[in-house]
Amino acid sequence: MFLAQLRNELLKLFGKKRTYIGFGVFILAQAGMMLLFRYGHVQDQLRRLLSGGGYRVEDYISALTAAMFMLIPQIALLMPLYATLVGGDIVAKESEDGTLRMILSRPISRFRLLLVKWSAGIVFAIVLVLVLGATALAAASLLFPWKAMIVVSPGRMFSVLSSGEGLSRYMFSHLFLAMNAGAVVSVAFMFSCFNMKPAAATILALSYLLVSMVMENLQFFSSYDDWFITHHFKCWQLVFQNPIPWGQIVHSEIILVALSVAVFVIGYLVFRARDIKS
Repeated sequence: MFLAQLRNELLKLFGKKRTYIGFGVFILAQAGMMLLFRYGHVQDQLRRLLSGGGYRVEDYISALTAAMFMLIPQIALLMPLYATLVGGDIVAKESEDGTLRMILSRPISRFRLLLVKWSAGIVFAIVLVLVLGATALAAASLLFPWKAMIVVSPGRMFSVLSSGEGLSRYMFSHLFLAMNAGAVVSVAFMFSCFNMKPAAATILALSYLLVSMVMENLQFFSSYDDWFITHHFKCWQLVFQNPIPWGQIVHSEIILVALSVAVFVIGYLVFRARDIKS
């Protein structure tokens, strides 16, 4: 029964037009960034960066390098926006439309109802990340050859990888990107369980992420990085380091999973106390 309910919830979720807004914006943003990488001054900056290490930039301007160039800013800026948009809608929209009354009149517990909706949100987060990564690589392959890749994250890392190893790590990193997106959806889902409009739930979730990002980047709070969710979001980039810092990655993923479960429990406790049927 749970799988049948989850299937129906997914059909309802992907039947909404606003669910696809993020996918459309991702494609448009990738097209613009790909053209910028191909015809802008990005390659000149990479040439200056690589020349200091004795690398030839022509050997590393590849589809994988371009895909990472497109992926990093979209994961940091666009993914949280559209993940919270859907997460804030999951419960609050049905409460606003009055359909929750009809649903709760049936023999289903509130915990079961929220678990199904939360699971649908996690599935959406996974699909969003996979589509983002696949379209970025597919778009880059149209204009760039398949060669070795470089991964540059200002102030964090600089890695050079062969094409085979780069592809495997690129694919593996999406496991952790899906965890990031799932955590964002979970935070928005928690606010969606409160008695508020969908837009308010989305704005509160985005505000939480923005405050976390701002405080994380303030020097005064550098010793409190573990308390900021956006700090742990960056662990997916650690997959491209040599050697891979597994301890740091596992540490961040445990925190993200614990946060997702915690906010679900908070949302459920608030939702259970609400008077919806009256």
